[in-house]
Amino acid sequence: MEIINFDNLKYFFILVLYVLAIIGPLLIAVAFLTYLERKVIALVQYRKGPNVVGFFGLLQPFADGVKLFSKETIIPASSSKLIFVLAPMISFSLSLIAWSVIPVSENIVLSNINVGILYLFAVSSLSIYGIIMAGWASNSKYAFLGALRSAAQMVSYEVSIGFVIVTVLLCVGSLNLSNIVLAQKNCWFVLPLFPMFVVFVISALAETNRAPFDLPEDESALVAGYFTEYSSMLFAMFFLGEYSAMILMSSLGTILFLGGWLAPFDNEIFNAIPGFIWFFLKVGVLLFIFLWVRATLPRFRYDQLMRLGWKVFLPLSLLWVVLTATFLIFFDLLPNFES
Repeated sequence: MEIINFDNLKYFFILVLYVLAIIGPLLIAVAFLTYLERKVIALVQYRKGPNVVGFFGLLQPFADGVKLFSKETIIPASSSKLIFVLAPMISFSLSLIAWSVIPVSENIVLSNINVGILYLFAVSSLSIYGIIMAGWASNSKYAFLGALRSAAQMVSYEVSIGFVIVTVLLCVGSLNLSNIVLAQKNCWFVLPLFPMFVVFVISALAETNRAPFDLPEDESALVAGYFTEYSSMLFAMFFLGEYSAMILMSSLGTILFLGGWLAPFDNEIFNAIPGFIWFFLKVGVLLFIFLWVRATLPRFRYDQLMRLGWKVFLPLSLLWVVLTATFLIFFDLLPNFES
């Protein structure tokens, strides 16, 4: 008779609780990020924004969620139905599983693996497949053209982000995200690597298809991009995946350049504040840049977008990798690399 291993069962339930503890707050944060975006843009444009549903409009995200999830799901008759349904699920799932290696504080991380940065880069690269599948399965030339645009854009700016990450790894000597944060105890990398921080922020805008680089969703030319044929819950999954990716890229920027959960100054007052609060404050600052840019800058042309990625950011990031490596070797500051 097989005996149930209660220790394994206990660890399984603990893991499930950890996952729920990450996904639950993340979905709430995504919902209220949509509210915050509308409020920030409204303030920039000198109008009120959401202010009817609930006190100060705070229940507007829940009203939008009820509306989207209660609508009828329409699947085009000529579409590849299985792939059509799977595409938004893949995009949404990938935006969640990346959070398993994000260290919110020194002790709050689901999986503190030694190749965390490679895991993040791999997961973010896979999100292209959900977009390509959505455009192809829709059997619409507008959706397919939007998907091709999006894939080309994401691949172009992932190259620059890759070189930015290499620059940081040269200074740390580890692929572990927690070690990257701890390496910034004396000086945040945003100071010595400020040009790479600027490249990262702008590339993150393009990577997440945000304005002024939201060309795959250019409604004046492509109706609505790769999700033209989507509605209700399936559209909501793309919507949630995009905002979750914004929070993820802001968290990655916080870890790489802003010291993660570390306080800005090493004294008793700042150290008394829990690390996860510093982490979320820094993420909030980067998210505000996302929203501020959308409210301020007009949309780029597609040729301008590609020229910036391949002719400006790629040579600049590659040059900075060479300069950083040269500096570290010349002054004998190159760290011992860990696997």
